Amino acid sequence: MSHTGPKRETTMTHDHAEARIHTADGWRSGTHDLQAERGRFGRRTFIIGTAAAGVLAACSNDGSSNGGDGSSGDGTAVGDGDSASDGDFSLVQRFATDSPILVPGELRLPFGLMRNAEFIVDGPDTLSARIVDIDGNTIGEPISATRRDVTPAPYYAFRAPVDRPGIYGIIVDGGPSTAANFQVFDPADVTIPIPGETLAGFDTPTVEEPAGVDPICTRQPSCEFHSVTLTEALATGSPVAYFVGTPAFCATESCTPALEALIELQPEFSDVVFVHAEVYTDDTASVSTPAVQALGLFFEPTVFLVGPDGVIMDRVDNLWNPDEMRERLRALTV
Repeated sequence: MSHTGPKRETTMTHDHAEARIHTADGWRSGTHDLQAERGRFGRRTFIIGTAAAGVLAACSNDGSSNGGDGSSGDGTAVGDGDSASDGDFSLVQRFATDSPILVPGELRLPFGLMRNAEFIVDGPDTLSARIVDIDGNTIGEPISATRRDVTPAPYYAFRAPVDRPGIYGIIVDGGPSTAANFQVFDPADVTIPIPGETLAGFDTPTVEEPAGVDPICTRQPSCEFHSVTLTEALATGSPVAYFVGTPAFCATESCTPALEALIELQPEFSDVVFVHAEVYTDDTASVSTPAVQALGLFFEPTVFLVGPDGVIMDRVDNLWNPDEMRERLRALTV
């Protein structure tokens, strides 16, 4: 099916949705409405990145928001979980926990680890975890994630099936006993194309037709993913990897390693057409490109992995390293 979610003007902001945090007295609102927050930021602050948001949340939260024991259901607390001090480490959510991004299906939940306000760079090879619902009841089977090394710090990308919208939490073994919460949205409320939908074509800037975008690639030297438009790539009947990000202006330090991973992997996946679209129209980084606006995108980086039939098979957001992306590309091309 094609993407039919609600449309909205894409502005240069990092959005915030209502985040509900469990306290002894129930669930309370944590931040403001998406549209209300939108006007508080200038255009240059677009897409400061969900990875940065996770770091800021972890560094600024003093843990006082949980209130009381915050437990419910089977005794598991569901709260913000970012800076709890009762585990061997704190969790840094490297994804948007409350903006309309996650939808029912297989979720990708990347986390970093911190101790004493510093990233842990030599964490365990594997972490185990479980998902809990709003009442603290465990959902599904235990899950695990391997350590992925990337700049600026390693991460663990858990994948978990969640079949309905709502507020959930993740409890990581060895970490805080209070769950790190996140929200899963109804697909009808999500503007960004999601897995299972047909990705609409778009005439992204190319070397021959920059379409008013200068530079068309802020990597130095430019990457080779600008020879065909997204529309042309989709028309080939080949799998497509569509990367949106700006190496020069990415505020989270995630875009450059994300693009470099794709460049490194391109020779291994010659049957995949790689396309890159920049975020800004010029080097003032003040106006978002039509490609970004067409997607309704409000964060970066992201890569859409599209099957030969034009259907989005996967979307990987915020950060990845070559090993994880290799796994996703292999799944795309089987």
